[in-house]
Amino acid sequence: MISGPVAFAETLEVHVVDPEGHPVPDVAVFATIPGAASTAKTASEPAIMDQRDTRFVPHILVVQKGAYVAFPNSDIVAHHVYSFSKPNDFVLPLYKGVTPDPVRFEHDGVVTLGCNIHDHMLAYIVVVDTDVFGVTDGNGVIELEVASSAAGYDVSIWSARIRDSKDPITQHMRTHGSVTFSLQK
Repeated sequence: MISGPVAFAETLEVHVVDPEGHPVPDVAVFATIPGAASTAKTASEPAIMDQRDTRFVPHILVVQKGAYVAFPNSDIVAHHVYSFSKPNDFVLPLYKGVTPDPVRFEHDGVVTLGCNIHDHMLAYIVVVDTDVFGVTDGNGVIELEVASSAAGYDVSIWSARIRDSKDPITQHMRTHGSVTFSLQK
């Protein structure tokens, strides 16, 4: 979530619920300070998007802009991983056993993953320009440590379950505490 120490940090609890008030797991959540440039360093080790039982694991992965993602294949069959999501498009031709070199994601946005062999395989990488991020748990909740800021901060969510929008939904927060996003569609 936060890489490196923060002089003054606040805990922000984010809840995501559906129209009936049920928790929504696996939602990408990230926080930014409006107008502030990201100064965080990307992780030194690549993030992992594995393949098991002809599925991508995890279904949604959040990484910081500039991060590398490795695509090991822990499955018993070969996969041909690709994304046509511009400008983070890439292709990893058919492989099994030997993991290809990690892919670097230099542009923020949502990257949709697929497999040319198994059409049902689908996953997402959400690339963000901040070091404050994560994914909601089974209870639709995540706690983020955000830097104190007089300007407050923007909290954004993204999920494939949000219809009619490829862009994150954002709320501005002036103080720490908690915020609930209620998905309407």
